[in-house]
Amino acid sequence: MEELTLQPIWRLQELQRSGKAGAEEICRAYLDQIEKLDADLGAYLTLMPEKALETARKADEARAAGNDPGPLAGVPLAIKDNLCLEGEKTTCASRILENYIPPFDATSVARLRAAGAVFLGKTNLDEFAMGSSTEWSAFRIARNPWDADLAPGGSSGGSTIATAAGLAAAALGSDTGGSVRQPASFCGIVGLKPTYGRVSRYGLVAFGSSLDTVCPLTRCVRDAAILLGVMAGHDENDSTSRTEPVPDYLAALNGNLKGLKIGVPREAFGEGLDDQVRAAFENTLKLSEGIGAATASVELPHLAYGIPAYYIVACAEASSNLARFDGIRYGLRTEGFTDLRDQYRKTRTAGFGPEVKRRIMLGTFVLSSGYYDAYYRKGTQVRALIKHDLQKAFEQVDLIAMPTSPTTAFKLGEKLDDPVQMYLADYFTVTANLAGVPAISINCGFSKDGLPIGFQLIAPHLAEDRLLSAAAALEEALGLVDRHPPID
Repeated sequence: MEELTLQPIWRLQELQRSGKAGAEEICRAYLDQIEKLDADLGAYLTLMPEKALETARKADEARAAGNDPGPLAGVPLAIKDNLCLEGEKTTCASRILENYIPPFDATSVARLRAAGAVFLGKTNLDEFAMGSSTEWSAFRIARNPWDADLAPGGSSGGSTIATAAGLAAAALGSDTGGSVRQPASFCGIVGLKPTYGRVSRYGLVAFGSSLDTVCPLTRCVRDAAILLGVMAGHDENDSTSRTEPVPDYLAALNGNLKGLKIGVPREAFGEGLDDQVRAAFENTLKLSEGIGAATASVELPHLAYGIPAYYIVACAEASSNLARFDGIRYGLRTEGFTDLRDQYRKTRTAGFGPEVKRRIMLGTFVLSSGYYDAYYRKGTQVRALIKHDLQKAFEQVDLIAMPTSPTTAFKLGEKLDDPVQMYLADYFTVTANLAGVPAISINCGFSKDGLPIGFQLIAPHLAEDRLLSAAAALEEALGLVDRHPPID
């Protein structure tokens, strides 16, 4: 059973096609693993065992009748709880949406459903995806499967835990400033952030609308290519979705780095980078050269300004987006108010957690009269400079490599009282969001304490095929894809 729940998507597909395992058998194995482990790990907020088994049975019946049940038939997936799933709670791990049930699927979810995927449940996250450790969930603590005293990263911590620990074959997350890549680094799996607009945001509860991206979390790069191929493409419900044709991402996995030039920004190696992370990164670069890549130094002169620019832009957009949660239209409504202003105040005070309140206040401040030019306008100008830096670098190289996070996973509670230190966990990831370019994190090694270390590649707009191909070649050369958390 444990072996079955640690198989990649492509292997589960092979097992079903060959008749060695059925969709219902696979689904039950995952549900049993969830029952066994999730009370301690905290990956899920909502489970849907009956619906999952029903979907799996239909896949088996269709296959037995000689029909094609879909490219993802019998593949058990988890969905981050800020993506709408028709008829199931979508809470964003917040009290203000504790009982909200959407009447529709997010487009990304709908496309996976149409492909035959089995949905096991909705996963834990930092409230409204605002956090880097999944400690800001209003409902339950989440723990790193490699060491239960450590944070799994965030905000997509639940989806990452589920994928790493065999509680789902893969999962969907969202990445606004690193919320898929950073936890993927902490838990030793693959986190892919596509180009902004490549996957529809329709049905993703908005945090930072110009930054949010729906993303796959998987055990291997090939699985990421499979899921992206299903989800990508234009959606008329999302005015920001891209209209360009979707390539065959699986066909792009050619297994080598020959002819590729990888840029390494010298600005990425300053104070705060853990020595073991640096060593693993440098070893992976040497490995890339050994399998055909060339490396070169590039300049990203505004890299250090990414965190302040990101938190200005993201908080400003959060302040605007979260204004809709007012206790009138849907969600929590407190009692005992005297007037409309009092209702707003009491509902939002009770419904939002401390980190969400902090970001709403920061965002409202930077947008306020007298401070807009000094903060928000300046933040958007720095964002434009960062985007220009990347464009200039990509004139010289095909990909850019950086660590995913400056450190390995940190202890639970270690950074809760120091939000600036928590924000710095996203130092290397926010750049891709600000510029809207695709990026991926793969496991490139382990610390002396046995903790995973992430290696990040960044590509130009819409170059996911190049990104996935390079990541797959490195993944094969590293030989770490079968390393799993020590869970018994």
